[in-house]
Amino acid sequence: MAASQETAGGTPAPPAWVRRPASLARAVTAELVERIVRGAHPPGTPLPPEPALCEAFSVSRTVVREAVKVLQEKGLVQVRQGAGTMVTPPAMWDMLDELVLAATIAEDESLAILDDLVVTRRVLESDMANVAARLAGPDTVERLRALVDQMDELVDDHVTYAESDRAFHDTIMQASGNRIARGVVRALESQVVNTARYMGRTERALCVASNLGHRRIYERIAAHDPEGASEAMFNHITEAWLVRRSGPADPVRLRR
Repeated sequence: MAASQETAGGTPAPPAWVRRPASLARAVTAELVERIVRGAHPPGTPLPPEPALCEAFSVSRTVVREAVKVLQEKGLVQVRQGAGTMVTPPAMWDMLDELVLAATIAEDESLAILDDLVVTRRVLESDMANVAARLAGPDTVERLRALVDQMDELVDDHVTYAESDRAFHDTIMQASGNRIARGVVRALESQVVNTARYMGRTERALCVASNLGHRRIYERIAAHDPEGASEAMFNHITEAWLVRRSGPADPVRLRR
């Protein structure tokens, strides 16, 4: 939380977010999510009692109770009779939740959580590429060809290149018709697409190499080769991440 400033009389003023009633429970929830994920409140231990949280955040019991309710929905705590509000093990956390995923990525120096995100994306998008190769009509094939050609011209502009890159993948996901898989991939990507740890290096040579992978995927879909399209997507996502990845640990979770 941001430090409080002093009023004219020298009394500490409450943080700015405290003075916005509509955001109170959301702000308290976000702070508690970060504290739990970074281990300030370890799994198996209780959160501070309501009075202590009210005092720490300068909020009412109603706000604290609302925040704890949201933490329960995210799987981070369980309320136990006689034991208080207990922090749960990470295996119980909702990793598709925006706050939980963002806080976990920020705390994970090993990049294992991003490796898992890439593996999940790789599985889903490989399958969707397989289906798209069977179902894609002329309009979809032409759209993919146009995007690949466009990206060849954008390799010196990594920001615009990335926008076309996302459009390419989304075109394939839409062509597959799998709205659930597409929704999961889009939700995961939305959490990391603007983070340096996920985007990694962005120099021209990497964009060129990346688009070679896109072209292989496009060619297999245009040829209506499901297995080839799936393999091309699997290899592209894996290779693109390994090039961008800058973590200290060996990415064993990506091996198959």
